[in-house]
Amino acid sequence: MKKRHLLKGLAVAAAATLALASCASDTGSNDESAAPEASKDITIGVFNGWPEGEAVSYIWKLVLEDNGYNVDLQYADAGPVFTGVAAGDYDLALDGWLPFTHKDYFEQFGDDIVDLGSWNDDAKLTFTVNADAPIDSLTELAENSELFGDRIIGIEPGAGLTKATQENVIPTYGLEDMDFVTSSTPAMLAELSSKISAGENVVVTLWRPHWAYDAFDIKDLEDPELTLGEAESIHTFTRTGFDTEFPEVTEWLKSFRMDSETLFSLENVMYNTDEDISDYTEIVRAWMDENTDWVAGLTS
Repeated sequence: MKKRHLLKGLAVAAAATLALASCASDTGSNDESAAPEASKDITIGVFNGWPEGEAVSYIWKLVLEDNGYNVDLQYADAGPVFTGVAAGDYDLALDGWLPFTHKDYFEQFGDDIVDLGSWNDDAKLTFTVNADAPIDSLTELAENSELFGDRIIGIEPGAGLTKATQENVIPTYGLEDMDFVTSSTPAMLAELSSKISAGENVVVTLWRPHWAYDAFDIKDLEDPELTLGEAESIHTFTRTGFDTEFPEVTEWLKSFRMDSETLFSLENVMYNTDEDISDYTEIVRAWMDENTDWVAGLTS
């Protein structure tokens, strides 16, 4: 009797063991056959104080979110953004200037970032005047300085544009007798606006791309000696491996182009305001709604 019960118990245990083994086998089979869900999370690094990069980052944030992705904008200075993309902390950034401004970063992190090419080829430092000013070149400014009140209106004293003006433009074109006024970018823009509204001549230091080109009737002075450098291109760059994880997005970004006039109009609605705005989502969405054909072309 005891033997019979023992045999029965062994048989039940064996059956249970086989059942568990079968379940484990089935579970493992299911795990192996189920493909891991692709990530939809993308982080874009945005340079502090670089409006063109912020503007297009907002565009891509909204476009990607409309296509099912989750996008986070993370702000930092240029160096930390390059470092973050190279380390994989950020997936991409849209504001790498070549061949001059960010050349060292592209060389330093070349093995850990991927350059997807340029989306705008008209980035440059400029001397800008009202469109109806009687001169067209920096070579004419010295002899006509009195028409501009003998003043050049600059931006922040520590800016690279200010340094180029002091070290290159002024001595090359003999502008030493003009008063080079530096304070801040908002102060320069206020002076530009005031002079144009009054119908007076004005010369300011500026750069492309900038919303002022959409807001005011202005023109750049020719710089035949290239004292402010040649035009640069603005590039998109990603972390390594991004193309295999996000092939669709990579192709969209590779094809991305934005001419200066379109960029100026976007920057104008974002930044030409006295309000302190920290989230441009509604403003950019409204701009996108007015430029539907252009926006649709980003992912077609």
